[in-house]
Amino acid sequence: MSAPMTPAEWRAALKAEGVPFTEYSGWTSRGRDAATGKAFGPVHGVLNHHTAGSNSLAAVAVDGAPALPAPLAHTFLPKSGVAVLVSCHRANHAGLAALNSYTAILNETAIPRPSKASGTVDGNDALYGIEVENLGNGTDRYTRAQYDTWVRWNAALCRHHGWGAGSCAGHLETSVEGKVDPLGPVEGYGKRGPFTFTMKQLRADVAERLAHPASWSPEQASTPQEITVEGPSYVNLGLEHSYQLAPGSWDEIGFTEEWSDELGQHPVAGDVFVVGPARFTGSLSLRFEGLGVGEVVQVRMSEWEGATLKALHPIHEVIGTPGGTYSVLPLVKRLGAGRSMRVRLLNQGAGGIEVASAVLTALVWKES
Repeated sequence: MSAPMTPAEWRAALKAEGVPFTEYSGWTSRGRDAATGKAFGPVHGVLNHHTAGSNSLAAVAVDGAPALPAPLAHTFLPKSGVAVLVSCHRANHAGLAALNSYTAILNETAIPRPSKASGTVDGNDALYGIEVENLGNGTDRYTRAQYDTWVRWNAALCRHHGWGAGSCAGHLETSVEGKVDPLGPVEGYGKRGPFTFTMKQLRADVAERLAHPASWSPEQASTPQEITVEGPSYVNLGLEHSYQLAPGSWDEIGFTEEWSDELGQHPVAGDVFVVGPARFTGSLSLRFEGLGVGEVVQVRMSEWEGATLKALHPIHEVIGTPGGTYSVLPLVKRLGAGRSMRVRLLNQGAGGIEVASAVLTALVWKES
């Protein structure tokens, strides 16, 4: 049981919790106390709603709804995440609350399905209310900023009164009229990506805040580093002379000729054909002489950091055919910074064979 917060206490609690907020004109005197003859308080918990509409500030603060005079909550929370204080007195937001649900909020126990048969209480007398802007159609998203403020706002009120997260409820958990709010998808929170709103999750996030000082903020997902891609440049490497490939061990193709007028990010000759960070796509055309019918040469790309082998890519197999063996293999990859790419061959036949031709053609996009 607690006395409702004064305007000064509202401001202090929200500022301490990091809630961005503004104050709607007249919020410190606006309320339904005089009109109903009922004073707001003592307060026992927090009730969360969605507006089921957009641009609802005026309706929540002063215009009201059909047969329901304003204010319709104590706070309005738009998509921007900047809360608007509209009243610190009695507001028309909760209506009749099932007694079994209301009792659970007071005791901070699991909230049961609201039962009208258990009796009812006027929730407007004893529950703070927040209206969070959302169409309530199941597809309109709460923004990341909006949800973060939502958690902080609930935590600020709980921290001020010494309540736990169990004092936070949704209108759907208390209503005897079949209310379904709040619901809808959320863009994300902290390191969490998109998720579907539930009161269970909101209470868990409020509880996490309350376990830390009010100044605490959840760890955020790291922002992906912006990558600038340059190019493409054209790679066209080949062999000036054929060479012998002995059986039984992996050997890098040593390209000996640059077949392009445009030099790319690769050596004119050598076994490295691209250096990261980069992306590339192309093909490798091979011709072997002396490879027996049915015998195999394996081909694979390999990543290196200097002289250290760091990663091996899937193997392609070239199978010997009569009258010489030909194959065209795809080359597609993103290569990280500090790494280089080579092509390796493994002759699995019994004797040496001739690598008669190896032509590598690719487009390379350098990253920075």
